Amino acid sequence: MPRLSTAPAESPAPALAGGRAKLPARRTRLLWRLLRWALLAAIWGGVALAALVLWLARDIPRPETAQEAVRRPSLTLEDSAGQVLATYGDVVGTPVRLRDLPAYVPEAAVAVEDRRFWYEFGIDPIGLARATLTNLIHGHIVQGGSTITQQVAKNLFLSNARTLRRKAQELILTFWLARHFTHREILEIWLNRVYFGSGAYGIDAAARLYFGVPARRLSLAQAAVLAGLPRAPSRFNPRTDPQAAAARGRQVLAAMVAAGDITEAQAEAAGRAMSFPGRAGEGGWFSDWAAARGEALLPPDKDAVLRTTLDRRTQAIAGHALTAMLDGAGAAHGVSQGAVVVLDAETGAVRAMIGGRDYADSPYNRATLARRQPGSAFKPFVWLAALEKGVRPEDRVEDAPIRLGNWSPQDFEHRYLGEITVEQALAQSINTAAVRLLLRAGGPRAVAAVAHRLGIEDKLPDDASLALGTGTVGLLELTAAYAPFCNGGRRVSPFAIASVNVGGRTAPAPIEPPAQVVDPALAAEMRQMLEAVVTTGTGRPAALPGRTVAGKTGTTSDYRDAWFVGCTGGRLIGVWMGNDDDTPMKDVLGGTLPARLFHDIAAELR
Repeated sequence: MPRLSTAPAESPAPALAGGRAKLPARRTRLLWRLLRWALLAAIWGGVALAALVLWLARDIPRPETAQEAVRRPSLTLEDSAGQVLATYGDVVGTPVRLRDLPAYVPEAAVAVEDRRFWYEFGIDPIGLARATLTNLIHGHIVQGGSTITQQVAKNLFLSNARTLRRKAQELILTFWLARHFTHREILEIWLNRVYFGSGAYGIDAAARLYFGVPARRLSLAQAAVLAGLPRAPSRFNPRTDPQAAAARGRQVLAAMVAAGDITEAQAEAAGRAMSFPGRAGEGGWFSDWAAARGEALLPPDKDAVLRTTLDRRTQAIAGHALTAMLDGAGAAHGVSQGAVVVLDAETGAVRAMIGGRDYADSPYNRATLARRQPGSAFKPFVWLAALEKGVRPEDRVEDAPIRLGNWSPQDFEHRYLGEITVEQALAQSINTAAVRLLLRAGGPRAVAAVAHRLGIEDKLPDDASLALGTGTVGLLELTAAYAPFCNGGRRVSPFAIASVNVGGRTAPAPIEPPAQVVDPALAAEMRQMLEAVVTTGTGRPAALPGRTVAGKTGTTSDYRDAWFVGCTGGRLIGVWMGNDDDTPMKDVLGGTLPARLFHDIAAELR
């Protein structure tokens, strides 16, 4: 009988166990497969990232050149005292270190540009997020999130192109700079290389340009104004918009208060101290003229500094006097423009040049470029030509009707004085006498030759109307041509450049020396007669108590141009008033507003 097996019936457990064993093996293989793919992805991703970085960095400039700058050669103009007057090209000042600056200079920069600068590693996530949110709310870019380190990377090495590639390059450079430079070094690079407007790169160049002081002598108010410039150098430029510059400076002061750098009282005091030189005294017209004349003295591709002849005080006096005249009596008499030049009578050095009402509105230089009829201001050349033919101041000349062909000159008063002295005829600016003296001197060509000898370069009419100043001349040219009447007979050539500095070496600028072109005795007689113009004639409003003034008035037909040119105290001062569109003024003679303006300027210059 077969034994009954006591073994249990076949159970599915082994199969289940085998299934359980297969499941972990499958999972393990899957995990290994995923790990392998992840590893391969990481490797290839790293390769791709490296390739991307290499592609982005292939044309990035070497960051170690952070202290170098590629720029246009600069031309700096200084006034006669050595203060910066204007700059052309890209000007970089003396490199500065933080330890040499007042503490509030770097504090102002950090407060307004990157308040978390000292604690970040190249970028500011908080500032970036805030700027992104603000820009999304407005629908366009209204705020930037760049740190000072990013600005160094962008401004020193990259273009302003708004592309993803340039932004990626900026980040690469930013991290490189943050790793290889300390925060102090990065801030120094920023201060020495950031653009402050008007061609000035670096805090020292900006301090000298806008305030006439080195960076180490900046006041708190000045530091705040400069710190506010890099964000928008044109909009906040103190030279073009002093009010906007001051408002921006006060924003910087408020940021410094919020950062704990200064107190409210210090901010208020600095805000009150914000002031900028008036634009009339800045010499824009003079600077443009001087820069153009200085080009021939400069070697190519080299920085240069030109010391000019401009006296800032004289410039300011002339500019403010002209503005006051145009805003006051000028406005009432239909005068919209004017020009003034001041020269040394002995040398021809130009001390002031105002080419119009407002340089910012119109940089056109009416002192050098405009050509207008001088009217009776031309008569001294007629009188000198007559003296050289033997006529004396005490000789008699007739003031009576005269006709030459179809032309019959008349005086403004339409009355005749009969026989008067030559001196009286000039003092009263008698037209008929002027024509008669021109004929005695040998005619228009002889008079034109005398005018050219004294410095008039424009072509003059070849007819008797020349006696009444019907040719066209420039104010600077006419004023300089009066020099022989005031300095003993020597012609001067007006000049603007006193010295040239290239590569640290200073040399005097070549200057045409004065030349004796008039007999000293005749020059003395001319000065005597021009003094009579002021003491007894048409130029009496130009008289100065206790001082000798010699000069001549000039007025053209229909009151379109009014002039006064004269000298006192070794200075030549020329004034023109009129309108650009040649419309007539309201009864303005050379002996009215121009003579008064001469008086106002000369009175301040003593």
